[in-house]
Amino acid sequence: MKTILILGGSFVGVGTAHRILKQASKTGPAVKIILVSPNTHLYWNIAAPRALLPGQFTDDEIFQSIPEGFKQYSKDQFEHIVGFASSLDVANKKVEVSADAEGTKPVTTIRYDFLIIGTGSRSKEFDEDVKAPVKGLGSTEATKDALHEFQELVEKSKTIVVAGAGPTGVEIAGELGYEYRKSKKIILVTSGNTVLETAIPSVSKTALGMLRDLNVEVKLQTKVNRSSRIKREGPNQIEISLSDGTTLSTDLYIPTSGIVPNSSYIPDKYLNANGFVKVDEYFQVKGLENQHVWAIGDVSDLESPQLLVADRQSGHLAKNIGLILNNNAPLLYKGGMRGMGCQIGKKAGTGHLGWVKLPSFIVSFLRKNLFVEKLASTVDGSAY
Repeated sequence: MKTILILGGSFVGVGTAHRILKQASKTGPAVKIILVSPNTHLYWNIAAPRALLPGQFTDDEIFQSIPEGFKQYSKDQFEHIVGFASSLDVANKKVEVSADAEGTKPVTTIRYDFLIIGTGSRSKEFDEDVKAPVKGLGSTEATKDALHEFQELVEKSKTIVVAGAGPTGVEIAGELGYEYRKSKKIILVTSGNTVLETAIPSVSKTALGMLRDLNVEVKLQTKVNRSSRIKREGPNQIEISLSDGTTLSTDLYIPTSGIVPNSSYIPDKYLNANGFVKVDEYFQVKGLENQHVWAIGDVSDLESPQLLVADRQSGHLAKNIGLILNNNAPLLYKGGMRGMGCQIGKKAGTGHLGWVKLPSFIVSFLRKNLFVEKLASTVDGSAY
């Protein structure tokens, strides 16, 4: 029996575990999956831009238990260990797992035959004392607590500034504009010439128009220099300094620019300058070719972090592992067509596939619930 260790309990880790187990039960030799993650529940952070607002989703709609999702497998097939990967020893095929992110609490050593790194990414750290849980914050309890706290702040705030006009920033601004266009002032600040700069021009133009239709004030070619909390009675206790020499006063500031890979436990020689794992077109970690160590999803450097990309990578890697277990050669990963979709409020959206702009009603229809309906089938494996 081969032991396959998967690091990371988000969409890509959970999905890959189910795919391998289902595949092995039909055609392959016996395997045991050990899934290591600090979270007990999968957080459907794809819906985070809407979940940040109060009253949009219940906890049960965006958090589901990982152990419950794998209860159909025996202990010989699946084990979930709650903890943080603290070090990786590829020479001896082992990973040390700590009970805390700093690695100061008791450590468990896990040995593996195959290793899949899927620890994802986190939002870039800023100086603000309030964190928007756009991604998981380690444990499920920490993420839930932060989400509830943030929802209360949104409810109380009269002015909200969002910085960064990538898909996350645009979706958050769109949700805020749709829900509060008549009661709160929503401002989106971006250093770019438009929003969604990585999209095709027609999509960027459409998104900008949709935001303005929702009464979102968009400040283009403007960079946030710093933000600071000031001692002032009443509202507008955060002051934001902008690159044009002006300042904004706001109740809530939501920076969305940039992600950081969760790769601190991996030796530096396997990481690029930004900390992402360097992989080849088989998802093998460069420098560890043919040693059965792969990295997929946000933590790897192969493709942009998107749900459809992660799902495609997960499916391909699971298939390759099945081939390897049956002594067959793995297949080269060729990726897919470039594209994106962005929901802007509950009734509008835009996106493209390749260089073709998608009709707004199609994007909005597909993304109207931000795919929360897929959470249960992802966690229990019935989606695969």
